[in-house]
Amino acid sequence: MDIRQLRVLRELGDLGSVRAVADAMLITPSAVSQQLALLQRSVDVPLTRREGRNLVLTDAGRVLADAGASVIRAMADARAAIGAFHDDPAGTVALSAFHSAGHAVFSRLVDRLPPGTDGVPHLRLSDEDVSQQEFPALTARYDLVLAHRMTNGPAWPQDRVSVLPMIEEALDVALPAEHPLAARDALLPADVADEPWVTSRAGYSPADVLAAVVAVTGRPAQVVHRIND
Repeated sequence: MDIRQLRVLRELGDLGSVRAVADAMLITPSAVSQQLALLQRSVDVPLTRREGRNLVLTDAGRVLADAGASVIRAMADARAAIGAFHDDPAGTVALSAFHSAGHAVFSRLVDRLPPGTDGVPHLRLSDEDVSQQEFPALTARYDLVLAHRMTNGPAWPQDRVSVLPMIEEALDVALPAEHPLAARDALLPADVADEPWVTSRAGYSPADVLAAVVAVTGRPAQVVHRIND
């Protein structure tokens, strides 16, 4: 049974006919009958009986209708509570970010939204350093997720998350100051393909850049160190 079926049963007890229930709920009489039939399948005792041309509740039906009214009121209270929560500017907002974004944003955010101030949301800040394909899953636990994605990587699943681009960031190649390539303004993949690399674990932006270098040059990368900081 579900809330719609219980409401139909309650309305039938109050109004006394399928037609009256249909008019009150702005649905067709056949839809009313269908909901009653689905509800009847979920219980072992008759909920309605014919009385002349009208369909009325049995004693069991009246008991379930009264219980259903309590459920309907509880659902209405729950909806009102969640509405008040969403409208409350001082509610809790859970935000996650990967390491570098957290370093850049969290302290400024706390400074702009000091805790304990009237009308200011309470912030729950977390560091979540995951590979780019794992960011959408974090929305199950957080209201907002600061994520990164390579431009040429798979797009975010628009049917599961709402995406707001914030910044497009270039990634630099860091070299020792005395390195022969350090004086150049720009580097091509072929220039750096054979260099020893310090990069991130697979699935993170630096490793994705290196994978692109390998793909373009056709030469395997020599990775001497992987670190996610």
